[in-house]
Amino acid sequence: MTTTEAPSAVHVAGRRRRPAVKVGSIVGMIVLILGAVFAFGPLLWTLSTSLRTPAEAFTNPPQWIPTDWDFGNYAAVFNQIPIGQFFLNSVIVTVLIVIGQTITCTLSGYAFAMVSFPAKNTIFGIFLATMMVPLQTIIIPVFIIVRMLGLSDSLGALIIPALGSAFGTFLMRQYFMQMPRELGEAARIDGATQFGVFWHVYARMASPAIATLAILNFSGFWAEFYRPLIFLNSQSNFTLPLGLVGLQGNLGTGSISVVLAGVILAMIPSVLLFIFAQRYFVEGVTAGSFR
Repeated sequence: MTTTEAPSAVHVAGRRRRPAVKVGSIVGMIVLILGAVFAFGPLLWTLSTSLRTPAEAFTNPPQWIPTDWDFGNYAAVFNQIPIGQFFLNSVIVTVLIVIGQTITCTLSGYAFAMVSFPAKNTIFGIFLATMMVPLQTIIIPVFIIVRMLGLSDSLGALIIPALGSAFGTFLMRQYFMQMPRELGEAARIDGATQFGVFWHVYARMASPAIATLAILNFSGFWAEFYRPLIFLNSQSNFTLPLGLVGLQGNLGTGSISVVLAGVILAMIPSVLLFIFAQRYFVEGVTAGSFR
């Protein structure tokens, strides 16, 4: 003879929680959608304005979709400024800084996390203290040093001072500190050198942090405007953000549609990096530590 068992308290509680979970998921999705709208709204408006005629750019009330599409604004960018040279300068500066900071910050972060040496914590504290000093307060001493090195008005004035980073060192150190030291000890027992342990064991496990550091550096230095404005004088050395200022014309009389067309062109590398690097970053987070 079979009997129907009464539902347990756990099952009843689980059924009661499901509506709350669904409501929470719906609210979270709404919040994410609103956040996406606020994030992509300025980008869509910039793209829309770059396709308008100069007269339509200031219509009131504003319209999201242009009535007269003007793709000539993008051709005007190439006609008014040597954007190809600016783009090449930005690529050289950004790529070399990303490579340099990836190397120096990964090595220094590993040293502060895994290597024992005198006054390690004191030196690391000094590194962290530099993060609290704004760039504007030290730009004059940096400018003097750059001039003394003979790097004035050159791409080297942007690259060499940026090859190290306290934030990058902190990021890599925190990531290395989470890794098991037993792996390094086992490699040393097998005869590996200190650099061999770093390169063959920990550097490969740190691929998610390295990817994050590279992406942050690329995004930051690609759009950098302040240091190029201070260090560069010749138009042939201008990076893309600084070169786009020329689209404003004398006393700001240039077409706002042409200016925003240049902004859209300057954003393409960052957008492509986000599209393609996101997949590799997620793969590194999920599988990088087990390769």
